[in-house]
Amino acid sequence: MKKIFLLFLFCISIYAKEARSSKEVNITQEVSMLTEPQKKILYDFAILQKNNSDADGFWLRNKNQFPPLNDTIRNKMAEEIFANSHLLYAPAKKSSVQLWMQTQSLTNWMLYLAAFIAICSIIALMRNYWNSLIDILIRQFAPLFRFLFSAVLLTYELLFIGLLCIAGGCMVHEMVLRTVMIHVGFFLLWSQSTAIFTGEYLVKKYVFKIKDNFWKDDKWEAIKTICFPAVLLTLAILYVIYKVPEDTFYYYEIVISTLTFVYALPFWRYLEKYICLILIPFKDEKLERSFRSIAAGTILALIIDVVLVGQSNILFSYLITALTTLLIMAFLVLSLKENYRNNYKNYYYLQIVVAVFFAIVLFYSFDVRSPELIWVSIIGASIFILIKYWEIPSFFINWKKSNYTWGFLGMAVLLWLLAKGILFVSQELYLK
Repeated sequence: MKKIFLLFLFCISIYAKEARSSKEVNITQEVSMLTEPQKKILYDFAILQKNNSDADGFWLRNKNQFPPLNDTIRNKMAEEIFANSHLLYAPAKKSSVQLWMQTQSLTNWMLYLAAFIAICSIIALMRNYWNSLIDILIRQFAPLFRFLFSAVLLTYELLFIGLLCIAGGCMVHEMVLRTVMIHVGFFLLWSQSTAIFTGEYLVKKYVFKIKDNFWKDDKWEAIKTICFPAVLLTLAILYVIYKVPEDTFYYYEIVISTLTFVYALPFWRYLEKYICLILIPFKDEKLERSFRSIAAGTILALIIDVVLVGQSNILFSYLITALTTLLIMAFLVLSLKENYRNNYKNYYYLQIVVAVFFAIVLFYSFDVRSPELIWVSIIGASIFILIKYWEIPSFFINWKKSNYTWGFLGMAVLLWLLAKGILFVSQELYLK
């Protein structure tokens, strides 16, 4: 019995809710069926009720415009209209407000037209008096422009921009933009610091002065114009490595600036003429001094590379790769036949040295399982073999007078053999 009673109460509550919601829907439907004058009367009636005015008297005067309504439905309809109404002010025609609005609209268009006419007139005046205006500006501001864009001040401005590029680039998250900004900063730092130390603010002049100082006996000039800018660049690269350690290629770049600093030191000028004999043992008076410097620098880089390899420290892996890459390029230049036209003894000797060097680098790269070193050594050895392919026959034939077709056909066969050889060596040394 108790369960039946509870079920009865539940049904009554549901019915009451449905009845109440249906009534709300009916009120909304009734309001939607009213005309605009009727809605206005109910809206005014609701305002009078809220202000405690004579709402009943107002309704008696206007109730004949509605079908018979009881007070409850009337009040709910009035409340619904009031709650969902928005006032829209529309001034009466020919009123002072309407006239003012029209006047304001007209004057706005007049102001727009005045601005357009003024712009056209100013452009026309600038066209007519542009040359005179430029002459006046030049006369008045020429001293300022000469000061702001003088060679000396512009050098310091570019140096400051370079420092900003390096510092700001380290805070950029996008890798490409960061790399571009930082390297622009490196270039400006090195070039403008060189200009400041040399005292020459045009590129052509200070490049010539660097070449001149590199070979002169003036120790201080070489240190000031070559070593100091290299030290500044090295410090900048170290700063970038500290701030952006995930960009590993800066570990390679620091090698170049550091070697530049060492090569420019005055004592190196005295040592290189003895050190270069390791790679160029046979006397050749016509061999250029710069070529002997390359040979001496190669020996220095080779010694540093061997020392780093002997440390067996993974921290030096980037430096070893960078130094080995530079050594490969240097040995390729040193092995060229064109450099030894007056004495081929050095040429024959260097071919053996370079071949041994490439063999050692190949075996070492496969032994330490370094992908970068493997690629560098394979590419360098392949280029060396291709160069020798074209050079060795030139002792017996002249390629210019011969048919190049046979030469390129032989080079295709050589490339095929190199590819097969690299696959075989990698399988024997790397996969096992």
